[in-house]
Amino acid sequence: MSRHLAREIAFKTLFQLDFGDNDVEPAFSRLLEENGLSGDNAVFARTLVDGTLQNQEAIDIVLARFLVNWELSRLAAVDRNVLRLAAYEILYREDIPNAVAINEALEISKIFHSEEAAKFLNGVLDKLARGTEDDGEVK
Repeated sequence: MSRHLAREIAFKTLFQLDFGDNDVEPAFSRLLEENGLSGDNAVFARTLVDGTLQNQEAIDIVLARFLVNWELSRLAAVDRNVLRLAAYEILYREDIPNAVAINEALEISKIFHSEEAAKFLNGVLDKLARGTEDDGEVK
């Protein structure tokens, strides 16, 4: 459950940054404190946030290939940031199985958006996962 909470904190941080001129550190630190997350799970959450932000441009380019008749910028902010976080895990984290990254993304989507949104995200993330090779490169 703690890794799930770490993902929720990472998502909330990315969401806040996407919505305004927020700094990552105060937003992230406040969420850690509010949720009582520390230790290895806090480090995991930090890795997810930093990795997603550092690779966001490349992630957005890859996601655009899998969004049929949609633009990333026109998606709801919840969907956009769930996709970015899951895509970071799929593309850059070999230690996390794609199925786990997708399942966690869908759970976050259901909590913060809707069941229908989760179905849409599942289709996009499934295509992304099937379109990556073992080394994380997109075919």
